[in-house]
Amino acid sequence: MSQAAALPPPSPSPPLLLVGNPNVGKSVIFGALTRRYVTVSNYPGTTVEIARGTAVRLPGRPQLIDTPGTNSLTPQSEDEQVTRDILLAEPQAVVVQVGDTKNLRRTLYLTVQLAELQRRQLLVLNLQDEAQDLGVRVDSAELAKLLGIPVVPATATRGTGLDGIARHLGEAAVATCEVAYPAAVERAALEVAALLPAGLGAQRRGVALMLLAGDRTLAAWLAAHLDEEMQRTIAERRIALEATLGTRAATVIARARHRCVAALLRQVYHQDRAPVGSLRDRLGALAMHPFWGVPVLLAVLFVAYEFVGVFGAGTLVALVEEKLFGQLINPAVTVAVERYLPWAWARQLLVGPYGVVTMALTYAIAIVLPVVGTFFVFFGVLEDSGYLPRLAVVINRVFRAMGLNGKAVLPMVLGLGCDTMATLTTRILPTRKERVVVTLLLALGVPCSAQLGVILAMLAAMSPWGTFIWGSVVLATLFGVGWAAARLLPGRGSDFLLEVPPLRTPSLANILIKTAARTEWYLKEAVPLFVLGTLLLFFLDALGALPAIERLARPLVVGLLGLPEKAADAFLVGFLRRDYGAAGLFVLRQDGQLDGVQAVVSLVVITLFVPCIANFFMMIKERGVKTALAMVAFIVPFAFLVGGAVNFLLRALKVTL
Repeated sequence: MSQAAALPPPSPSPPLLLVGNPNVGKSVIFGALTRRYVTVSNYPGTTVEIARGTAVRLPGRPQLIDTPGTNSLTPQSEDEQVTRDILLAEPQAVVVQVGDTKNLRRTLYLTVQLAELQRRQLLVLNLQDEAQDLGVRVDSAELAKLLGIPVVPATATRGTGLDGIARHLGEAAVATCEVAYPAAVERAALEVAALLPAGLGAQRRGVALMLLAGDRTLAAWLAAHLDEEMQRTIAERRIALEATLGTRAATVIARARHRCVAALLRQVYHQDRAPVGSLRDRLGALAMHPFWGVPVLLAVLFVAYEFVGVFGAGTLVALVEEKLFGQLINPAVTVAVERYLPWAWARQLLVGPYGVVTMALTYAIAIVLPVVGTFFVFFGVLEDSGYLPRLAVVINRVFRAMGLNGKAVLPMVLGLGCDTMATLTTRILPTRKERVVVTLLLALGVPCSAQLGVILAMLAAMSPWGTFIWGSVVLATLFGVGWAAARLLPGRGSDFLLEVPPLRTPSLANILIKTAARTEWYLKEAVPLFVLGTLLLFFLDALGALPAIERLARPLVVGLLGLPEKAADAFLVGFLRRDYGAAGLFVLRQDGQLDGVQAVVSLVVITLFVPCIANFFMMIKERGVKTALAMVAFIVPFAFLVGGAVNFLLRALKVTL
């Protein structure tokens, strides 16, 4: 949702709203209450799209909406704005606020703002286990008495405490905590509230405080509901208030809220002992240390290489491709087709060189799926352990040189799972400039899980120098393009503020659920495109166009890149999915048609190639048609130019890989 979007109209049946700070377990609770899977990740920014489901474990089975994590109802990013807009659009909905017990100050700051919007709510204090490990104790009963709302202690990952939501949901009420604002602020809030549409009801005072705090994201909503004179009057009231206060109204309002929260904390928050650094705490600190974090990162990459590149791409691919498909499925289907299909074209369509079974399904299931599956398992471990935000801290300095900060690493690491969803999560970045730069880098040089798996399979079969050259070229390209884009695009970056959760032991159940869900996504989205790409090659071959395309591409593929003509097929279907193109190059490498240098050159080009169709459409949705087309127009020739430069240098230096 862009900042210029108007608020959505209220739904006919008000839902329950899951609201809370990032990384407090909202998505886990959503999954438990609805028994429907959503991405559960141990880092901020996961829940960017709105997840809806029926809360089958709650009385009346109401609709439940999992909103994006937010630290304030005065938005600083697009995902925070989505949450604020849903709250305003659903004034009758009950809010189930989820908070981190050990970060109660941050939780109650949001509770205070919900109270100002007069929202009925129930507060779930989640992550009780982590709070206990740190010696943190919160008197939930006393807090419930002070706030006048139900307070439910819980540890969602273990399923404890969630029954309390069902028991106490009917007791949801508006929190009674009242912020003591200066008289000038209270007077201005009442005056502005009187100017707002009556349809806002009891929320008018809360919205008035947002406007006095200078919330510019409400500009489109104001334009849709108030005339220009009324808008000017509100702006004048804010200017007059700041003149009276002698400072920004936002600062005064925030300080008053913090004083209210501090008073509550003194009565209910206790730290029984000083936190003692456990082994996990020490490992967590080591993983984001400026110096030691780098060896930890290299160790993580080595494990990924061994598990995905060697075990997945080597052992599992050999087992599935050679044994299952090579000796059982493909021969059996070929015999059946030859026996029961009298039409030569139909036999070729199924089991020919560009056959649906012998090419599309063999590529998708026998070559790519084993690698993708192992990558999904490994990626799930990284998510669930809490390592990814630590990676963001380690890489922050590098990203600063590109005009970004460490928070940008989160969508880029998500791109290793799926570039399409990673493009969506660029919404967690505060400025448009950062979102555009990261979208470009995702499309340019961040291989998704399927493509990365095939790449690792090819790298595992060549010398370490080949891996080093490929990685160095891709990283240097990303850094160079990011550095240039940050200086050419207008705008400024943002400060690096990121919640780093404790390092956790990954949950086997979470990893298995996420792996199964991502595998289902791969089978539904990727496999049909593999079939479509194969059909494209089949018809082009049948029409005699494929040889013509190969001849036309010869100066580029053979002359510039030094690759065999058949590599043109891989780049052709790469327009549909880069991993399909990578799979075609993998087969050429297996068949001995690519030497070491050619393998590295082809991997560089396919890594820097155009995004898949789904990602391209997501780029259009998020950044607009002109920006998306400009990115693709830059990426395609640039990928070939970089590949050509690598080919020239390796041949000139007579490098053998």
